[in-house]
Amino acid sequence: METVITAATAQPATQDFLPLQGTDYVEFYVGNAKQAAHFYKTAFGFQSLAYAGPETGIKDRVSYVIRQNKLTFVLTTPLCSQNPMADHIYKHGDGVKILALKVEDAADAWKQTTSRGARSYQEPVTLADADGELVLSGIHTYGDTVHLFVERKNYQGAFMPGFRKWKTLYQPEETGLLYVDHCVGNVGWNQMDRWVKFYEDVMGFRNILSFDDNDISTEYSALMSKVMSNGNGFVKFPINEPAEGKKKSQVEEYLDYYDGEGCQHVALATNDIVKTVTELRNRGVEFLQVPSSYYADLLGRVGHIDEDLRPLEELGILVDRDDEGYLLQIFTKPVEDRPTLFFEIIQRKGAKSFGKGNFKALFEAIEREQEQRGNL
Repeated sequence: METVITAATAQPATQDFLPLQGTDYVEFYVGNAKQAAHFYKTAFGFQSLAYAGPETGIKDRVSYVIRQNKLTFVLTTPLCSQNPMADHIYKHGDGVKILALKVEDAADAWKQTTSRGARSYQEPVTLADADGELVLSGIHTYGDTVHLFVERKNYQGAFMPGFRKWKTLYQPEETGLLYVDHCVGNVGWNQMDRWVKFYEDVMGFRNILSFDDNDISTEYSALMSKVMSNGNGFVKFPINEPAEGKKKSQVEEYLDYYDGEGCQHVALATNDIVKTVTELRNRGVEFLQVPSSYYADLLGRVGHIDEDLRPLEELGILVDRDDEGYLLQIFTKPVEDRPTLFFEIIQRKGAKSFGKGNFKALFEAIEREQEQRGNL
């Protein structure tokens, strides 16, 4: 069953004890941050922004910060084996460690969430340099994933204290990626409702959409999902768990290869998905493909759209409609050797949903990849 929140049931802003201003950055723990930064610059069109490491007084790791519009990635690698970051990479491979959220008051965000049952990751700390001061705090969420609260209203530097501006001659053109639309977490069997309750009780989120195994299933596999949103809708975290099927679902495959719960994919927004995906594909980004039969009656299913159907079919872009408009979306293949992390490119033309009408075609495409890996 799909449930859509209405204005009548929406939580008033005055009751939002954890007002979030959006995603501040996504931090990945990776085996080689220098090479990963080059990949995301070359393939996805990010620009160099900031660097931290031994040269800036950070002795245990290096971090490269890259940005495109309001989209910021941090790529971090430990410098020795005796380091929790090295343990994280050994267990999970390259993956998302931190989903950082921008707040007005990081100390209060920590107080509000820990008082409601969150496990503290970082007590409030103030970092300062010549460009001002920045406050950080953080809590644990599913698996080894962390939410950091970032208060930067009094900071004017490139990224944060401990980093220096990173200038490079190599600055490839942007690809039109704008900001984080949503981040999806995969959790274990019968764990989805636990984490839904966590986001409701600890962070004041609402469950705005729910999908069961009748909505998200194929002949072979199924999963269940609930979409959690903060009060103003700036931050959305869908949560997936496996469901019983004839064969192994994509969530089970992720949990096996990531060795636990974690962030499955990050959805990146664009205002021109045809242009963005064309550029990404030309730079070597690989996307899942659906059969051409998907497009045979597409307009009959979704109604009028502004875009020409031919380039959508050539690129494999999916379309779905809800009561408020439509959306266009496409999913990359995993960007690591492990079949774990991938990205979604999404353009919203009024739609607030997540492509329910595309689930079957998408999941069958994922299953074809799983079968080639011998994991279906």
